[in-house]
Amino acid sequence: MAMYIDETCINCGACEPECPTNSISEGDEIYIVDPATCLECQGFFDSPRCVEVCPVDCIHKLES
Repeated sequence: MAMYIDETCINCGACEPECPTNSISEGDEIYIVDPATCLECQGFFDSPRCVEVCPVDCIHKLES
């Protein structure tokens, strides 16, 4: 699975440097997660770091 960032993102950039796989990048209006490389921080942290640092709770698990 992967994480995704919804439209409530305030484009603060707090999440991008926290991603150990560099899966988060700045989009046109909000940050985006590349689902092909996002590992939900498995093997790096106990939980997704992007979720922990997001000030507006806009990062969620992508459901299949």
